[in-house]
Amino acid sequence: MVVPSNIFLVGFMGSGKSTVGQQLAAELGKEFFDCDRVLEERTGVDIPYIFDLEGETGFRRREAAVLRELAAKRGIVLSTGGGVVGDPDNRRALATNGFVVYLHAPAELLHQRTSRDRNRPMLYADDPRTRIDELLVVRDPLYREVADLVVETGRRGSRRVVQEIVRTLSDPPR
Repeated sequence: MVVPSNIFLVGFMGSGKSTVGQQLAAELGKEFFDCDRVLEERTGVDIPYIFDLEGETGFRRREAAVLRELAAKRGIVLSTGGGVVGDPDNRRALATNGFVVYLHAPAELLHQRTSRDRNRPMLYADDPRTRIDELLVVRDPLYREVADLVVETGRRGSRRVVQEIVRTLSDPPR
């Protein structure tokens, strides 16, 4: 099996990027990084706090810098933030430095998975479900644009999603 040096996971918040990423890295013997966690470790504060102080623009600037640094590594699995694809430079960094997997889940399921999580500033809205729909209209085409592989996560367990990714990497389409 010829596995790409880097595998980058993109998708909406709640799609399973962190869980799948950790398991995929273990399965493939690669180092795992979560872009959001690295950013929090470096700043010493959580993402909502960064949003409070610097707004989305400041957060995205910091996110892009961390992404560029991590994407330049070799032999990693990287879980990206849900909005990272909004920046064309980020999409280029992902596409040119690794194999990109879009973890797709239906909007209703994403809402269920994120509804009690207060660590998601992009969903601070009167109607988070409508906000998810609005964000997906913009982001879904960008996820698909950058993806080498789209995996439907739905209600499947993370192990099955990892198995599908590994199977696809082992037997790429001809």
